[in-house]
Amino acid sequence: MLLKLVPENTHYRFMWLRRYSFPLSAIVAVASIVLFFAVGLNFGIDFKGGTVIEMKTNESPADIARIRADLGALDLGDIQVQSFGGPDEVLVRIQQQEGGETAQQAAVAKVRSSFEDRVEFRRIEVVGPRVSGELAQAGTIAVISALVVILFYIWFRFEWQFAVGAIVTTINDIIVTVGLFVVLQLEFSLSSIAAILTIIGYSLNDTVVVYDRIRENLRRYKKMALPELLDRSINEMLSRTVMTSVTTLLALIALYIFGGEVIRTFTLAMIFGIVIGTYSSIFLAAPMLIFLNLRPGGGQAKAGKEDAEKDDSAAAPA
Repeated sequence: MLLKLVPENTHYRFMWLRRYSFPLSAIVAVASIVLFFAVGLNFGIDFKGGTVIEMKTNESPADIARIRADLGALDLGDIQVQSFGGPDEVLVRIQQQEGGETAQQAAVAKVRSSFEDRVEFRRIEVVGPRVSGELAQAGTIAVISALVVILFYIWFRFEWQFAVGAIVTTINDIIVTVGLFVVLQLEFSLSSIAAILTIIGYSLNDTVVVYDRIRENLRRYKKMALPELLDRSINEMLSRTVMTSVTTLLALIALYIFGGEVIRTFTLAMIFGIVIGTYSSIFLAAPMLIFLNLRPGGGQAKAGKEDAEKDDSAAAPA
């Protein structure tokens, strides 16, 4: 027996909710932008510069509190200590030191001399401010390039209304996801850029699947009112959309719980992105086509019902 999270032949009315989903999404997006400029992101060492040290302690589990206290006594500024991998593995992040690369190397030497008898140093990476600036620029270019290429692809495959709708909803997903990083002050690093690019891909895939069914139904029901046609299309794809989202979320939740501290921010952003991407493909991308006047004066609801009835009768076995 197959598991069905959503029954077949649903007839939910999604389009009337656009009077609530549009204002709500706009408010959340504007709030995210305001918080971004007022509070700002908690940039990680990838973007601010600093030192990352991975060490394995002689004792198991590692005494995180003691390591943090010993590092604090070295007067190196902002220091983050967290479990990494096994119970005896620790990841240390030290802020960018004033004085350039020489000061960074001196900070590493201090840590080495203080812990050399107690730990095994697995990895030491020093990221300078110039490199971090280049990484920030490259990450921004990657996101913008992805959006531009996707815009032209959807414009080529569909009509311009579909391209605009997909890009607007995708930008909304990015803004709201960045707002999550600001509100929770999650560390924003290169893995966060990877999470945003992955969310873009997932959200657009979900949107294009729905758009593809809408395009089919536009040819099939030429007199059906656009809101009714959009509702019908979403209901036809609802089971697939929900099943895909739930199975993806199950894998991400497992990674969030058991994957360790290092990928926790990435998986949390992905979980949020899957939820917001599913929401936007149903409640923003589809009703955006009404706002963009995809089918001007495209038939009345009664005519649409007649089309549907004709189609159902033609498909029924003799």
